[in-house]
Amino acid sequence: MKIAVVGATGRTGALVVEQALARGHRVTAVARRPEAVTTRHDNLEVARADVLAGGDQLASAFAGAEAVVSGLGAEAGRKPTTVYSIGTRNMLTAMRVGGIGTIAVISATPAGPRGELPFVQRRVMMPVLDRFFGQAYADMRRMEEILRASDADWISVRPPRLLARPATGAYRLAAEAPLPKARSITYPDLATALLDVLDRHDLHRKAVTVAQ
Repeated sequence: MKIAVVGATGRTGALVVEQALARGHRVTAVARRPEAVTTRHDNLEVARADVLAGGDQLASAFAGAEAVVSGLGAEAGRKPTTVYSIGTRNMLTAMRVGGIGTIAVISATPAGPRGELPFVQRRVMMPVLDRFFGQAYADMRRMEEILRASDADWISVRPPRLLARPATGAYRLAAEAPLPKARSITYPDLATALLDVLDRHDLHRKAVTVAQ
């Protein structure tokens, strides 16, 4: 499969590129600064594109791809962001131009429904997270609304806290439902999940929670 990886210089995106190549896929690493892509491989192409700008540049970067993985992420903070929503809308437009049907994106557990979460998590932890990251979660919800309104085979992957640790080689997953004790997941295992769900047709057009 040929996969276009957006945000290929980010912490998760770079791992997706490495793992996709290790699986034998052909990869296009899409980045605003292609010179920052340090991986070298015969099956790797690097393309310059800004997802917030959209346009022909992004469509050209997706040429020949069969699926897209988005490693987009906003900087932590309280400022409003549109990286997830506008970026995803532009990716969907470029996908339609290229006839690409499948996209996996990164969301977050707090961006999903909270009614079925345990009391302490819902009433204590989530308000604290919202105070610091609420603007990003709000934009993730807008992103998921855009995905649900599209005709793409999308998968929104909602991890909890991300850990900069080596891969464990395993993760748990729940589709459109809370995942008990979903406290954390390593960056490498998140990258693995983003690639795994591309072939999980039972998960297409669903939001899934992943955790260790």
